[in-house]
Amino acid sequence: MTGAGNNVIDPRRPNKVVRYKPPQQGGPSDDPTPDYMNLLGMIFSMCGLMMKLKWCAWAAVYCSFISFANSRTSEDTKQMLSSFMLSISAVVMSYLQNPQPMSPPW
Repeated sequence: MTGAGNNVIDPRRPNKVVRYKPPQQGGPSDDPTPDYMNLLGMIFSMCGLMMKLKWCAWAAVYCSFISFANSRTSEDTKQMLSSFMLSISAVVMSYLQNPQPMSPPW
């Protein structure tokens, strides 16, 4: 049973009108995956930059893409952009220092 507009009449109490309340914005996110991937991408990109490990740099790019794909529009885009740029710079610097193709670890 609906009333006028967004009002809903409670069938247990017909004189009581229940108003719709939208979910609160800015609360803790339900899915921590973007935060974890952002942190993991930062760690991988620092390892790729400092230790010149190409696979770490590529893993950082992969983690940055996962973090971007799973993020919400209300999250901080500056942190995500800086993580992505750090991972790209890790790939570029590792290939500038050693332009040989990445060798398999086995």
